[in-house]
Amino acid sequence: MNQHVERVVDLVDPNAQRLQGMSFEEARECVLSGTPEAVRGIEGSFAIVAKAGKTVRMARSLDRPMRYFLAKRSEGPVLVVAQRIDAILGWLKAEGLGDQFHPSYTRMVPAHYVTEIQLVGCPDPDPVYTRFFDPPMNVLPPDPEVIGRHYVAALSDAIAKWLRRLPNEAPVGVLFSGGVDSGAVFLVTYHLFLKLGLNPSRLKAFTLTIGEAPDLKQAREFLECLGLGLFLEPIEVSCSEINVRDTVRVVEDYKPLDIEAAAMGMALCHGIRKRYPNWKYLLDGDGGDENLKDYPIDENPELTIRSVLHNRMLYQEGWGVGKIKHSLTYSGGLSRSYTRSYAPAFSLGLESFSPFTQSAVVAVAEGIPFLEMTQYDAGRLYDLKGAVVSRGVRSLTGFEMPVFSKRRFQHGAIPEEQLRGVSPFHEADLRREFLSLYSL
Repeated sequence: MNQHVERVVDLVDPNAQRLQGMSFEEARECVLSGTPEAVRGIEGSFAIVAKAGKTVRMARSLDRPMRYFLAKRSEGPVLVVAQRIDAILGWLKAEGLGDQFHPSYTRMVPAHYVTEIQLVGCPDPDPVYTRFFDPPMNVLPPDPEVIGRHYVAALSDAIAKWLRRLPNEAPVGVLFSGGVDSGAVFLVTYHLFLKLGLNPSRLKAFTLTIGEAPDLKQAREFLECLGLGLFLEPIEVSCSEINVRDTVRVVEDYKPLDIEAAAMGMALCHGIRKRYPNWKYLLDGDGGDENLKDYPIDENPELTIRSVLHNRMLYQEGWGVGKIKHSLTYSGGLSRSYTRSYAPAFSLGLESFSPFTQSAVVAVAEGIPFLEMTQYDAGRLYDLKGAVVSRGVRSLTGFEMPVFSKRRFQHGAIPEEQLRGVSPFHEADLRREFLSLYSL
């Protein structure tokens, strides 16, 4: 008479999946199997939940957020799965379960793992995580030429697959700073337009500029030295249009560097949408820094060059599941912070894609013998990305790609002193702003 009834509510839009070579139903069967080999065979961008009896399995790619919340009912538990926290809260309120909610009770599915939950009642057991993406490390020779060819070939393949599924004549914009990652994405995309017989007039390089920002000068120099200056389209935005509080709402996070970058992304996407009301498709270079471990280590007191070089996919996954520093509310690394790219575009009806997040591209990066090539020298590590990517671009496209010093998106889009004026917040301030979204 007291039958236990478990329920799963999947709020992830199946039309939002971007799969290659298989249907959504086939991909869901792969996730349901729970076997790493089957899930590893899913290509593209995805966030999938599958249920069989009391067993629920979830998996996502690096570039798709995915969250869940376990609510209690007298007849049995209900697992709510969505891409956003506010979608979960909205469903709970509509079902009269809103009192159970707190944002810290939501869980983020970590990228590259199958997350398995047993809906067996109270108390429910912890999730079980099974890694499905486990590329071999240190398998490439310590030669930037060879590495570059493999890396940019994988990048080109990812972009080509994405381009082939777009509607005919749909315009394509590259979010472009003239840095190594956005530069490689633009040049490879331009090369593919010509190779695939597509009309290059569909292509634009959108550069955000606020005041006397350095990125616009860099972007112009990059393209003009290659004879491609006609593709540059500056998007000029005023400081008054930057809204950090709204960015926190859209991104549903509070890490200062990610919020600053997302605020610039919001401004750029707003500018594109204002100028081109029907524009949809964007490419960006997010994930390139993570793949080639190109972040200033001395800016993060938690890191050393040894931790960066010895921990698998540290920048993509954080410290890893099952570790003391692993948060359940958020996963780590780019697995957590990719919302800085995904959410601003999604909120404005734009579809963004970063080929650097695709597993085939990440796998090549994991094969680089970083330790052998750097010998724990941070300067050599920071120089590696430009050397590898520029050689790969030259091998594929023939372009001698300019390589400029690394600069974060927010520091190139707006002068740093002005950035402090529009984003003066510390993490504690942003965390309070985040909690205020839920009247907490």
